[in-house]
Amino acid sequence: MIHDLRDLLREEERNPTTGGSEAPGRCPTLPGMSWTRGLRAVLAVCVLLLTGSAGCGAGDAREQNIGATPSPMGRLLDDTDQDGRQYRDMGDRGAPGVGIEVQPGADGAWEVRLTVRDFRLSPTGTKAEAGRGVAYLYVDGDLVARLRTPEYRLAARLVPRGTHHVTARLYADDGTVWAVDGKPVECTADITASRTGPEPEATGSTAGSAAGVRSRAGGHRSPDRGGKAS
Repeated sequence: MIHDLRDLLREEERNPTTGGSEAPGRCPTLPGMSWTRGLRAVLAVCVLLLTGSAGCGAGDAREQNIGATPSPMGRLLDDTDQDGRQYRDMGDRGAPGVGIEVQPGADGAWEVRLTVRDFRLSPTGTKAEAGRGVAYLYVDGDLVARLRTPEYRLAARLVPRGTHHVTARLYADDGTVWAVDGKPVECTADITASRTGPEPEATGSTAGSAAGVRSRAGGHRSPDRGGKAS
């Protein structure tokens, strides 16, 4: 359209008409305005309309970005664990859960079993995805193992005589901590070992757990009983 108007403008400049008069076969201009000036005004209006149309498109794009779907990987928080790993908050929708059960085993060791909900333990080298990752196992706040299977044997040397806190916490495969409402997804079992020989002699009990084991939830989604997730 602009190219057609420019051609008309060049033709008019070659064959000018008198001010205020009409060119044969063309639309009249405003009184006192030559066809050349009127054509230039029309051309300017067309350029403004095209520019205004592009501006509206940019505004629509900004509005679409505002309503974009949240990332399935949640959002990174400023909060970190004791080793500086950032929390990755999932909110309540699709949030994972974990439970832990610890029972005395042979040779003074302890048998650890995890139960996860809305979560899968992934093999080594897996790309970080929502709903999967690895469980870090802590004893009294010290990292002792990274679990990619639900079962683990806790060596007797890691659980000397006394009461200890065994915690399972879920991490993504990129090393961030799965969290819900700003709290890490984890569960803790309190165990008490009192042994004089190779076999552990545990004291105390709670419903649904082994003797000498007291389960409690930490972070988000507590287990329903005995350190087991529902």
